[in-house]
Parts: sequence; structure tokens; C-alpha cells
Amino acid sequence: MRQRESKMGVDGAATPRKEHQHSAAGRWLDAEAAAALAFPPRTKRPRSWAVNVVLVAFFMTVPPIVFLLGARTSAPAVWISSLRSGRINCSFVVATTSDWMQFTAGSIFLTISFVLTGWSDGSVQRWSAGSFDKLLGGLLADGFDERSCHSRYQSAMYRRNPGKKPSPYLVSKLRQQEALQRRCGPGTVAYSTALELLRSGKSDIGSPDCKYLVSISYSGLGNRILAAAAAFMYALLTDRVFLVDPSNEMGELFCEPFPGTTWLLPPGFPLTSYTNFSIDTTESYGNMLKNKVLRNDVVGDVPAPQMPVFAYIHLNHDATQDDKFFYCDEDQRLLRNVPWLVMRTDNYIVPGMLLDAGFQEEFARLFPEPDTVFHHLGRYLFHPSNHVWGLITRYYDAYLAAAQRRVGIQVRVFGEQPDSPELLQQITKCTQSHGVIPELLTGTDDPVMSVGRRHSTAVLVTSLKSWYSEKLKSMYWEQAAATGDAVSVHQPSHEEFQQFGAKSHDTKAWAEIYLAVRR
Repeated sequence: MRQRESKMGVDGAATPRKEHQHSAAGRWLDAEAAAALAFPPRTKRPRSWAVNVVLVAFFMTVPPIVFLLGARTSAPAVWISSLRSGRINCSFVVATTSDWMQFTAGSIFLTISFVLTGWSDGSVQRWSAGSFDKLLGGLLADGFDERSCHSRYQSAMYRRNPGKKPSPYLVSKLRQQEALQRRCGPGTVAYSTALELLRSGKSDIGSPDCKYLVSISYSGLGNRILAAAAAFMYALLTDRVFLVDPSNEMGELFCEPFPGTTWLLPPGFPLTSYTNFSIDTTESYGNMLKNKVLRNDVVGDVPAPQMPVFAYIHLNHDATQDDKFFYCDEDQRLLRNVPWLVMRTDNYIVPGMLLDAGFQEEFARLFPEPDTVFHHLGRYLFHPSNHVWGLITRYYDAYLAAAQRRVGIQVRVFGEQPDSPELLQQITKCTQSHGVIPELLTGTDDPVMSVGRRHSTAVLVTSLKSWYSEKLKSMYWEQAAATGDAVSVHQPSHEEFQQFGAKSHDTKAWAEIYLAVRR
């Protein structure tokens, strides 16, 4: 049965074929929506821009955080998205209420998220060497040279909560993927043969057992992390060797995730301009469908000589309707015969993949709990390099380890927006009213006298600007906490402006992401 009856938009599925359109209507989903899409019926959904709840980001060591939209023309709204296992998530986003394409193009100028990362009665700086599971329930492979990547096995020492355990099938699948990467990856005969196939432009020669997915690295660090995780999910589902474009210091920010091989695309790739592929690239899957180079209405497999040796998959925020047919069953049957795929996305596209009926059974076996996809893939793929790990551990040990409660607050400021007292008030109101950080005493109230050791809360603020953390720090210095707690506020860096492609900027950003979301 054909699956093209569903609507492209809210969940990344495809619309009925119409004239080529250049605006995208795709939106990211929150954790619960993604979970619900694990086994969805294909139904039509009318486009509705009045609904303004979207997922902006997933973090790697904690359950996904939900970011919510408000209207730019009115005061920012505040929501509490969840309170689960000692975790409260409050988020604001100020944006236009027009088209989602405008939103992704940069009309947002503020995002704030709160993550409560510690609840215990006593501080735990790190666990003893024998009391933690360094392999995360089998998620990680044993046998790496620990000196090459300290964080891979040491990170478990810094977690109070070990997190969800991976399914036995996911563990088995990851070991199979690692074997595939070693058998077909860079430096192997199979890889050299595949490169010759790509240079020749012929798809009827080469190694049929080795097919490849190259993920283009671009945009900000958070987008690169999301894109790589989603691309790796697709590689797992389709048994492709996963390679990432080494641009933007990917090799200097992250450790190698696969033992005995590399995930970085080596120099000398025949598609010399692949990092410049865009919506207009002739070899994009959407354009090949539009121009009838490829036909997805053919019954059965297309013979190899009729298939291109590579296809560019454009799933950016500006993807066309033709590009989005990637998510359909018959299109996946066509793409499985293409030896090389090059993918560009700045979205977390896993929910869209789950609309493909051909992936649903495999996905259910890999992730019996569908909302743990990024939790597991993030912990498997993204290990800070030794330099970044040093930044993380030194800061944590110096400023956060002794606190009994640790709270992470990200104030995401876009553009040159002025400092906002109104926004600061919303941050404090949300966090204080829900017990994330203590309320402050008024001038007439007497402070609570603690008996014995005082409870302590360390607030980690990550932001391009320092104004918000300085205000919070002053508040808890000039006024006592109503609970009698000692509250400290810390901010590792404040770069003022986002600096795309700057190594030091991305290094600090990666360290702060890890500090903010670690348990």
C-alpha cells in the first residue's frame, strides 16, 4: 500500500504530490510526540499555525527537554513541561506566530530552559572506581585505549543516576554496526572500492555489501549534534557505514565512537564540493524525483545500472515537498539501492523516519521506550575530547561538586536583543515557584537559622551574555534564601555573540552543554 496520503508538516511526513513548492512546513516534535509516532497510523492532518509547541533541542544525558513557543507581539509565556524523577523543565521562547520557516530562519531571539540536575541530600563528587558501570549497560564497547578518550569511561563516575538501560537488541545492533564500520570504513579494501565506484559514476560495480551515509557538519554545535544523531539512527536502520564531515572541528570536539576505525570522512573524497550541496543541487533526491531521473512509482527493485551512484538528501528547514518524500516507504525502497548518500539537516529528523512502516518494527526492537532514542544515541556517540573533558571536570570539581543540588539554566539569546528585566523576572518566578531554586526573603522576614550543615544549591547559567547570571548572583547575595540554603551562581563563559566555526567558541559551548545536562 502506498503511504503518500499523509500530510507533510507537523511530523515530517509527505504530502500528496503537488507542484514543486519551495517552503517547508516541517516542525520538530517533543519527546511525547516522538514516542507517539513510533507506530502511527497514517492520517491526514490539516496545517495549523495556531499550534505553537515545538521541540528545539534534545540533550544527550537527560530525557528530552521541551521548548515552547509564545508570540513575539505579546509578553513571553511560561510553561512547566514536566516534573519527573526530580527534574523540572521550564521553558520560554519568543518568536513570531507566522510561518515555521520564519521561525527556523532566526526570528526567535530568546530561549530559556531549566534543568534540575541534582536532588540528593549529600554531595557526590564522583563514584569510586569499582562502583559505576563504565559501559552504560553494554551501550559502550569495551577495549578502547582509555588514554585516547578519558570521557568515554570516566563520565559514568560523575553521574548520580545511571540513566535508562539500552535494550539487548540495541546493544547487539551497535556491536554489528561497529563491525560494519571496521569492515567497510576508511582504510579498508571495501572503502577504496567504493570510492572508485563513486569516481566512476557507475553503480553496477563495487561492493554491494558496503553502503555509506555521509553527514554534513554545519551550523551551530547543537544543530550538528542533532544532525549527527539523526543520521546515525538512519545508518543503523539501513545498515550503512556512518561517516561525518570533519568540518567545524568535529574531530577535535568529540572522541571516535567506533573501536578500531574512524567516523571522520578522510581527505580526498571524490565529491569535492559536497559541503556546498544545497536545495538546488541537481543530485538531490527531491530534484531527481522532480526531474524524473528517479521514479518511485516502479514496482519492485530498480536494476543497479539504472540507479545513481550517489544521492544528496536535503532535509534542512527549507526542504521542499519533493525532498520530504524521503520519509515514505517506497522512496526508502528506492534509496536502499544507492551506494552513497550525503545528508544535510539541521533538524532532529528521527520522528519523521518513524513514519516509515518499514522502519517501525526494527525501531520497536531497538527502543522499547521510544522516548529514549536520543538518550542512548547521544551517550553512545558524543564523548568530549580530552581537552574538552578537562574543561568540564576542572570546572565541575571547582564550582559544582560540593553542592547538594545543582541546577542548570540556559538563557539562549539570539541577535543583539537588550538585557530584559522582564525575562529575568520570569526566570526567577518560574524556578522559585516550583522549588527549583529557593525563594528570597523580603526585608522584614527573618532568615531561617540552620542547625548543622546548611543545604547548598549551585546554579550553572549558560548564556552568551553575563547579565542574567550576574543579576541572579546579586539577588542571592543581597537577600537571604527563605529556606536558609546557600545559593551560588556560576557561569563558565559569556561570548556575547555566537561565533560559527570558531574552535574556542565551540569548545566552550560543548563543555557547557555537558556541564548543564550531566546528572
